[in-house]
Amino acid sequence: MKKIVTYPNKGLITPCQPVKRLTPRLLKLLDEMYDTMVARDAIGLAANQIGVSQQVVLVELDEDTGLFEMINPEIIAKSSATSIDVEGCLSFPNVFGTVERHKEVTVRYIDREGYEMEVDASGYLARAFQHEVEHLEGKLFTDKIIEKIAPEDLEKYMEEHGYD
Repeated sequence: MKKIVTYPNKGLITPCQPVKRLTPRLLKLLDEMYDTMVARDAIGLAANQIGVSQQVVLVELDEDTGLFEMINPEIIAKSSATSIDVEGCLSFPNVFGTVERHKEVTVRYIDREGYEMEVDASGYLARAFQHEVEHLEGKLFTDKIIEKIAPEDLEKYMEEHGYD
């Protein structure tokens, strides 16, 4: 498990470098990122959150969506429709807030086998993709927060808004 980089570390606001080729070191990074994400009970992780300035993200909402290991991800399409929902971030412990995002996105990326992939996502999966890809661009979810939610109010907020 890797240590999480927290704000105000400059690596979080510096755009990450594209991955030029797949190497055993990159595959090890993917594995370490997964172990770190699972250990922290997170649904997504960008490489710069563990101090690596490369365009690599992982997203796994649950077993149904499965794991997305994305190298050089790029959002190539977005719906005009948006939604507002709660987000948090490992790099901002105990910071939660509502953020407006596109309801649907299409992401193009390279997988761990070197294949170019495209995935259409909606709902919270689309939200997670946008959050993680923005990490790679040096953008922070805290700059988009509409309403901040105190950690002690999070559970109540979630219940009031129909989350399981």
